[in-house]
Amino acid sequence: MHKRKIGVDYGEKRIGIAVSDTLGITARGIGVVFWNGVDIEKTADRIAGYAVEYDADVIVIGLPRRTDGRPGNSADKAMALADEVRRKTSAEVVMRDERYTSVIAGRILRDKGRGKNRRSGETDMMAAEIILSDYLRSL
Repeated sequence: MHKRKIGVDYGEKRIGIAVSDTLGITARGIGVVFWNGVDIEKTADRIAGYAVEYDADVIVIGLPRRTDGRPGNSADKAMALADEVRRKTSAEVVMRDERYTSVIAGRILRDKGRGKNRRSGETDMMAAEIILSDYLRSL
């Protein structure tokens, strides 16, 4: 049996979490980590906890980039979070370009007739699904 993969959509207030099936074909949103943008250790603990709970061997963290491909304003914080997650888990941590994932996620939810309630974290989970699905397709 294969291990699952975890997808992470990094955000300054909300971090969307998704998990793959054991075959690495599909991804689904499973949660949102709400944080203050400062307490990185506790946030990394929560993400590492998802890896243990779902028996994941890879954690894919979205790397915020600008439209020109250069790292965005939040890239340093996302990389620091990835480093902290690496220290807290035996899972491989992979960074993945997350350009447009939140926009795409918002459009998908809007097309499904879902309201734009950012506080619910639904967009963040959908963005994590997109990041993880993109990674799974690249394998």
